[in-house]
Amino acid sequence: MDASFSPEQDEIRRTLRELLHSRCGPRELRTALDTPAGHDPGLWTTLAEQLGLPGLALPEAYGGVGCSATELALACEETGRALAPSPLLATAVLAAPLIAALGTDAQRAELLPRLASGKLTAALAVPGTALAAALALTGDNGGDWAGGGRAGGVQARRAADGWRLYGQVDQVLDGHSAGLLLVAAHAGGFARSRTLLFLVPGDAAGVVRARQTALDATRPQGRVQLRDVDADLLGDEDGREVLPALASVGDTAAAVLACEAVGAADRALERTVEHVGQREQFGRTIGSFQAVKHRLADAYVQVQAARSAAYYAAWAATPRGTTPQRGAGNCATGHDEPADAGRHITAPPAERLALAQSLEALRTAAAEGIQLHGGIGFTWEHEAHLYFKRAAGDELLFGPVHRLRAHAADAARLFDTQEVAV
Repeated sequence: MDASFSPEQDEIRRTLRELLHSRCGPRELRTALDTPAGHDPGLWTTLAEQLGLPGLALPEAYGGVGCSATELALACEETGRALAPSPLLATAVLAAPLIAALGTDAQRAELLPRLASGKLTAALAVPGTALAAALALTGDNGGDWAGGGRAGGVQARRAADGWRLYGQVDQVLDGHSAGLLLVAAHAGGFARSRTLLFLVPGDAAGVVRARQTALDATRPQGRVQLRDVDADLLGDEDGREVLPALASVGDTAAAVLACEAVGAADRALERTVEHVGQREQFGRTIGSFQAVKHRLADAYVQVQAARSAAYYAAWAATPRGTTPQRGAGNCATGHDEPADAGRHITAPPAERLALAQSLEALRTAAAEGIQLHGGIGFTWEHEAHLYFKRAAGDELLFGPVHRLRAHAADAARLFDTQEVAV
């Protein structure tokens, strides 16, 4: 196994970092957050047309670049550094893979090229605050989160002309602005309970959307009300593949989010080191004090350990044998594996553990940044609080850390008791 990054992967990171440095600085970031969509449409167009980010991990047959989850995770590490608000996570990480996995040939042919080009954005809408549960990040996604046949969630019923949805979904990433909603709904009543996914245009009759005030403004969220809305079923009516597909997307999402958190943690720590090297107290820079050095050294070790775990998770989330080899296609992986290798060289919990470790590192780096910036670290005008809110907001959406670790331990049967012969 070659663990180094390929020249193509390094080029993706370098180009994206340069672009975000020039187009998503502190002033541009705050301006984008104040727009109705919560992101800069011009920057999104540039990311899509010049770098092909929305289609980075989609097959070339559907207009994508044909790379793997590893390249997508590395790209999100750079967007995490800049806290760049964009529909990338909702569209390319959550919605597009589900359409690719479950959609009919006609649905894939119609939707995936538009998603890959960035002209269409999508959002995954699951009821309540159950995104982490639906993606099997913090527990087994048995389907109860979709409503369980009782009141609440989103209910789907058959109609003469197809399906109709009724219900409300809160905390939908980019749900207020996405052109396409991928809605998880309960169907079949209590006796034949099952969870299905439905495609709903964002401007469909009966859809009422509003942007929500979120703790982390760099992750715009919306509330979606579905008032007897016409919907197209994604895939077939059986629904047996929906929950495994969501769990598989959860694997990739955890790895991508881990890399994104590492990027944010690295930048928060970098800004703090710059500050303590300039700010003076008692006639010397505060970075020269031993206590400050120790705190920053501890944070640095935590961030680097999280980076290693996140990179490994990104590699583990990529199906071995389907990743292009060096020199093949538009993307080349830095990891050479035999074509018949299994899907995971490691146990599936690796992605969850990496996400937990990265979120913890981000929380530490952001908290130390606020403390060591002193008075200005607490002000609204400084960017330090944005990184801390990203850490707290991601734990609310995809964690918390202790539940990510607990689920990984359960999946690995770490604490199963066994009788020992005496």
